[in-house]
Amino acid sequence: MWITKFTEQLGIKYPIIQAPMAGSTKPELVSAISNAGGLGSFGAGSSDAKMIRSAIRKIREQTNNPFAVNLFIPEKAVNGLDHVNQINSLMNLYRQELRILPPSDDTQIPVQSIDEQIEVIIEEKVPVISFTFGYLDPTRVHELKRNGVIVIGTATTVQEAVYLEQCGVNMIVGQGSEAGGHRATFLGEFNSSLIGTLALIPQIVDSVNIPVISAGGIMDGRGIAAALALGASGVQMGTAFLTSKESGAHEKHKEAILNSTEEQSVVTRTFSGKPARGIRNKFITEMERYNDIIPGYPIQGELTKDIRKAASEQNDIEFMSLWAGQASRLSRCLPAKEIFDSLITQTESIIKNLNKYS
Repeated sequence: MWITKFTEQLGIKYPIIQAPMAGSTKPELVSAISNAGGLGSFGAGSSDAKMIRSAIRKIREQTNNPFAVNLFIPEKAVNGLDHVNQINSLMNLYRQELRILPPSDDTQIPVQSIDEQIEVIIEEKVPVISFTFGYLDPTRVHELKRNGVIVIGTATTVQEAVYLEQCGVNMIVGQGSEAGGHRATFLGEFNSSLIGTLALIPQIVDSVNIPVISAGGIMDGRGIAAALALGASGVQMGTAFLTSKESGAHEKHKEAILNSTEEQSVVTRTFSGKPARGIRNKFITEMERYNDIIPGYPIQGELTKDIRKAASEQNDIEFMSLWAGQASRLSRCLPAKEIFDSLITQTESIIKNLNKYS
């Protein structure tokens, strides 16, 4: 049952991707999943070319198996510049609480060069590239494929999935609304794209002719078995590995996930300007009343950078971006390989029992 179009194309044993959670996917986590037979993914969206090259080489020191590097598609435009000073003045109250100085007036918005990022991926012969927040130009997709790189796009609707297939990607991650972290929507409004995994995946599967990977709310063997039954060729799991020993997530972030419930899950723009799912805290609750003037991504992300950094240093979860999916209460704090191995055992047992009574 583990042999799917996904595993065949990637040359891996199990159809499980560890989600590329930027900032939390250390080389140790990526290599642990790849060594266990899945596909580890390094979240490189906010990393420059030099940082990506260094991470790739560290991963290669720890595994000989395939792994992926994930990139963010640059935003075509940002909005909200007119409200930067207003939002900054509002957030100065939190800076006072965290005992940090207000930022200077010349806030610079760093933009990573995706061309340089892709060049490193090709030069380092990375086997898989995935991307989110948009689509790669078909010429870029074909260039990567000519260089032996498997290309995976991310969709939140059938329309997006079809568009990605037309761009030439090898596979598509279907991101259900339950998924933690940033929403990948790039066609239409995100409010219209909050489609649950159970509804989204079979519709994408029926609409494209390439492998579909299910993401969103999958935490154990039950979720994997369900995704395969829906027609997915594999799954992508983020929150399940975010609390692992090898995860680079802040320890207080891990604790918050382990102690969370589904009622605390919320989609918010308050931290980055882009809708993202995480655990509600003071910052989200108080800032969401200003949603109409919160700048778009990546401006808001840069404006809150000092607040998030100070909160991390002070172990204050009320001002940290606690990204997590809706099924967070199923999280476990174990070595990544133990989590992975248990997923395989659970899935096999569930499918065996289903067959027994069919």
